[in-house]
Amino acid sequence: MDVALRLYDSFEPHDEAYFFRVGAYGLVCFHGRNYNIKKRMSAEETTRLTQDAAFMRISSDCYVNVNRVLEIEGDCICFGEGPGLNNRLPVSRRKQQLVRQAMNERRPAEPTLS
Repeated sequence: MDVALRLYDSFEPHDEAYFFRVGAYGLVCFHGRNYNIKKRMSAEETTRLTQDAAFMRISSDCYVNVNRVLEIEGDCICFGEGPGLNNRLPVSRRKQQLVRQAMNERRPAEPTLS
């Protein structure tokens, strides 16, 4: 129980969450490697989170952490290793292309050999 409370108290969405969904009444549900954390957030906190450059909106209530995307396969975004439910998220092809562009912008440019 203490481990769960420490995870909840020290939770940092940028570093740990794969994606999150915004619900009614300020409830935000973060999905990570082995957990789902529901937090009640103020309107200001939710706005700040949804406008953060690390997260991209892929549906009306779902935002993906672009830094945590491992690959895009078929019609899903993959976040890690293993066949877990939180490791794959179905996304339309249009949104996949936007995520790819964001991933390319975030990756450092590789040196070219001359």
